[in-house]
Amino acid sequence: MVDFKQDRAIYLQMAERICDEILAGKYHSDDRIPSVREQAVMFEVNTNTVVKTYDLLLQWGIIYTRRGLGYFVTVDALEKIKQTRSLKFMTENLPELFSQMKLLDISIDTVVRKWEEFKDGEKL
Repeated sequence: MVDFKQDRAIYLQMAERICDEILAGKYHSDDRIPSVREQAVMFEVNTNTVVKTYDLLLQWGIIYTRRGLGYFVTVDALEKIKQTRSLKFMTENLPELFSQMKLLDISIDTVVRKWEEFKDGEKL
């Protein structure tokens, strides 16, 4: 069973998970993604929830349909996801991080050092 957070709609979490899979390279441009029924079985949700998820991904320009064949990843899906998530990170997450750094008196040098360790594969 897939664990969903209670604070957000399941269809939104499913859409984000599919976007995560595209970012991780599980799906590439023009790859077919699971059908509504297949996805409903995998996520253990009602097919209507998957339809809502796919409708949202269609609106975002992440997937498209081929009549009778199913849903496929758009050519620019990866870039769209990166652009959207980068903007969210820069406008929401980063200001919160800076606020916490200021409150806790954590220098940018400390953060940069931790970032370098993380990039090199060391645990934080």
